[in-house]
Amino acid sequence: MPIKQLPSRLINQIAAGEVVERPASVVKELVENSLDAQATKIQVDISQGGMKQIKISDDGVGIPKDELALAVSRHATSKISRLEDLEVIRGFGFRGEALPSIASVSRLKLASRVENAEAGWTISVSGGGDITEPLPVSCPQGTGIEVRDLFFNVPARRKFLKTARTEFTHIQNWLYKLGLARMDVELKFNHNGRQVFHFAGKTDADHAKTRLEKILGANFAEQSIWLEHENADMKVSGWLGLPTLSRSQPDMQYSYVNNRAVRDKTFTHAVKQGYRDVLYHDRYPCYAIYLEIDPGLVDVNVHPAKLEVRFRDTRSVHDFVCTAVSAAIAGIRPAAGAHQVEHYRRLVNENPETHKTYAGSGAATGHASPKHASMSFMRSAQLPDSRAPSPDRRPPDVSSPAQTRQQTLTQGEIPPLGFAICQLHHIYVVAQNREGMVLVDMHAAHERITYERLKQAYRKNGIRNQPLLVPVTLKVSAAEAALCEQHRTYLEQTGFEVDRIGESALAVRRVPALLADTDPEAMVRDILSDLAEHDDSVSAEDHVNELLSSMACHGSVRANRELTTAEMDTLLRSIEETERSGQCNHGRPTWVQLSIDQLDKLFMRGR
Repeated sequence: MPIKQLPSRLINQIAAGEVVERPASVVKELVENSLDAQATKIQVDISQGGMKQIKISDDGVGIPKDELALAVSRHATSKISRLEDLEVIRGFGFRGEALPSIASVSRLKLASRVENAEAGWTISVSGGGDITEPLPVSCPQGTGIEVRDLFFNVPARRKFLKTARTEFTHIQNWLYKLGLARMDVELKFNHNGRQVFHFAGKTDADHAKTRLEKILGANFAEQSIWLEHENADMKVSGWLGLPTLSRSQPDMQYSYVNNRAVRDKTFTHAVKQGYRDVLYHDRYPCYAIYLEIDPGLVDVNVHPAKLEVRFRDTRSVHDFVCTAVSAAIAGIRPAAGAHQVEHYRRLVNENPETHKTYAGSGAATGHASPKHASMSFMRSAQLPDSRAPSPDRRPPDVSSPAQTRQQTLTQGEIPPLGFAICQLHHIYVVAQNREGMVLVDMHAAHERITYERLKQAYRKNGIRNQPLLVPVTLKVSAAEAALCEQHRTYLEQTGFEVDRIGESALAVRRVPALLADTDPEAMVRDILSDLAEHDDSVSAEDHVNELLSSMACHGSVRANRELTTAEMDTLLRSIEETERSGQCNHGRPTWVQLSIDQLDKLFMRGR
């Protein structure tokens, strides 16, 4: 067939295949236009999942009469005017393809009125045909767009749409994403004439929590922490679900770059790495995280529907987000109002009646030697060697110390995890705090404490490497060999010495001392795979952490060990001051809180 110019209608329909995937795509493009028009109120009405009708109305600046026809013309936009504008995109829509693409596969009607105009004006276009002349219409300031019979002229596309319920769910999910991104915008959503939700446009903390509960559920709102961290170029903020709120699939992960909902592997991987050490395998964290970055450092023009972004410096973004999330998760510790761990340590040290309970406890005072960190609690607490209590041993006095502590300390000075009362089947520690009762899995808790101290000691002493008696040679691709040369400094920092000895060959000469007994070839291949995908590697660190975790597990107090009240209290204080102490190394919880209200409900008190 000879080369020929395609008709404009066919061009628009081809473009629609990239921009308009389903009704949710139409809603996304039109609502983003409303946001770019500085709208503070947006209403979305759909019928039959958006397949029959979609109506979007806003209170934005509106479109003048003489620009209405341009608005539905291909490559016409008010967002950019020169090539340099593409390097600093601040708005959502900028390609000038959304409206003409939508109009080419539907029956579209547009009405708009600008500020101080006596009346609005309306135009319509069907199936990408001729645009009607503007006609006067009575309407409020802003823009209203009606899209009917989506894909009526492209039956091949229409038959690929799902049921009305499925299409409705896609629209609802996207509006939820928008609702989390722009809490300052009032958002209404109706389906088949019935209201689905109505979010007020406010920015105060109470409103944010209310909207969070409506979108992500009360559990997320109650079991999440606020994250905020920034440097000279970036700022990250948002809500991080506690590790105990993890899910079997990544369906509650919302990531935003400059308030644009995106899917980005770098972002997702960075958050996942921030949660490592506290999640079960194959579990996914829940979060809503916002990254603010100079628009010049991120390219949003890499996907027709603007769902993906590309960062200029992927490594720095990944490290920044990962560090922020990791620090926030590490800071999750038992809390009791404004009282902090330092306050309790000082209180215990200054009180003669309770000082004997904690005296000599390197774990409680934080002065354990890094070299012997894994055994500091065991030695200070003097745990029994037997796995079960001996018959002739007197049971520990669990009432007198507790009474003394209750008499000595006022109600407002009880530590977050309270004071130990007894052991349950020599597996769990039962404690009482201000809120009610605390149950602690003593092995899981001590395992986390030991693990964190081993990691601190390892980092303090640096990564020592060890030469291999015989260098390990491995065949790789030319690209992997070049990647190894490119990241040689990084490999040395992580304890590896790897030389390129040919176009497609590497020689591993040194490895971290802790990993001397592992397979160096498999490890280096894993690191190269990480470097190729994320410009960073966590394989070596994961191997080290896995080994330290195993050491912590074997070096921790086991179930069926009898502990004295002083030893149990020492364990509670150590939990309060240890990072990530809410979960063991395998992601299991280390302690749970039962409030007085919860206990009352169990026994139906007050009914």
